[in-house]
Amino acid sequence: MNRKYLPILYIVIFAVFAGGCSKSGGGELVGVKRDRLKTNRVPHGMVLVPGGTFIMGQSDQDITFAQVAQNRQVTISSFYMDETEISNSEYRQFVNWVRDSILIYNYLQDDSYFLEIEGSNERYIDWSKVNGGRRSLWGSRDQEVRERTRQMFYQGEDRIFGKDELDVRLLRYHYEWYDLRAATAAKNDPTKTRSDFIRRDTILVYPDTTVWLNDFSYAQNEPMVEGYFSHPSFDEYPVVGVTWRQAQAFNTWRTRLFENYQRSRKSGSREIRQPYMLPSEAEWEYAARGGRVGTQYPWGGPSARNAKGCLMANFKPGRGNYIDDGAAYTAPVYSYFPNDFGLYNMAGNVAEWTSSTFNESASSFVHDMNPTYRYDTKPGDPQSLQRKVIRGGSWKDIGYFLQNSARAYEYQDTAKSYIGFRSVSGYPGVDPMNN
Repeated sequence: MNRKYLPILYIVIFAVFAGGCSKSGGGELVGVKRDRLKTNRVPHGMVLVPGGTFIMGQSDQDITFAQVAQNRQVTISSFYMDETEISNSEYRQFVNWVRDSILIYNYLQDDSYFLEIEGSNERYIDWSKVNGGRRSLWGSRDQEVRERTRQMFYQGEDRIFGKDELDVRLLRYHYEWYDLRAATAAKNDPTKTRSDFIRRDTILVYPDTTVWLNDFSYAQNEPMVEGYFSHPSFDEYPVVGVTWRQAQAFNTWRTRLFENYQRSRKSGSREIRQPYMLPSEAEWEYAARGGRVGTQYPWGGPSARNAKGCLMANFKPGRGNYIDDGAAYTAPVYSYFPNDFGLYNMAGNVAEWTSSTFNESASSFVHDMNPTYRYDTKPGDPQSLQRKVIRGGSWKDIGYFLQNSARAYEYQDTAKSYIGFRSVSGYPGVDPMNN
């Protein structure tokens, strides 16, 4: 090489290395810079439950031979929790989403309702054209749309007085999730692939309104069957008639709803959020206590009445007496005073599903950090493994079940007129209240 070009070559090499150093932190370990995303905005309708430690278990009344689990001190990390039980109005958003999706995919088959995404074989619905906009499906004046819509109504002999009524048996939601626990247990098995741990389920989403008759023999509850989920007056009442599996499906849909919306936004304004799920039994009890130590009820105690003699929750205060608390059945989700975390009806109104599997001895073997016992059932499993913990007591329960520590269970495929649910979402990072 000609020596007169050597200085130029040295300058070019130096510039390349200098540029590379400036972009990589001057040779130092500086981490990977990513798009700035909002991560700690409190989700709509939720409150932050700051992490802490508490004594989990019975704090006052005990029933002889009830085999109540022993008390144990545990730690719970911070999380967000719905301030109320999921209402009929909120659950109806899920039902309507499934209804409209089935109509568009299976019956309308109109490309104008889908987004145009270059380079993608997936078809995504443009919901701006569906949700009550100028092309509202169920109120359309287009004769062809009306005819296709009617295919989702009861047909022939199933019709009453020729009324157009939605056939709720068509409303099925298919969802998928990754079984982290099973994947972790088999992480050293070279024969397993990711697909071995992807679980799928398809489930009816419409609440079982017949629970109002099934749960109470020789009781005139037909008006509740016909109107509780469908009548506008009950919009802000807690949804009931929902199984544990339906609650799981709802949370999967709720997570996907948020994620899909964030993908449609510009990268600088996107948010990241932990998935929605049912609270564990320990999370639920910790939240119900509201930061109070050794108390019997979410409001403290020891009485179920306040200083003015008013009942503090919706339950059955006496034999044959359901009405003294102000509601014969359920009450609106914002009824009564919240506890110190801002959570409503953690005692009474409706009992609530948790993610935990019921086991009488769970407190003796679960961890003391975010404890839970969970078993995902398989076909053929005994019924004892299909029991899920419910907490909080309900409008038809006596005061004992309103206690923070009172445990009960129900089978995961069972719907009741006194069981609802609320969701939680993990808090990413360290809670500033504990920092």
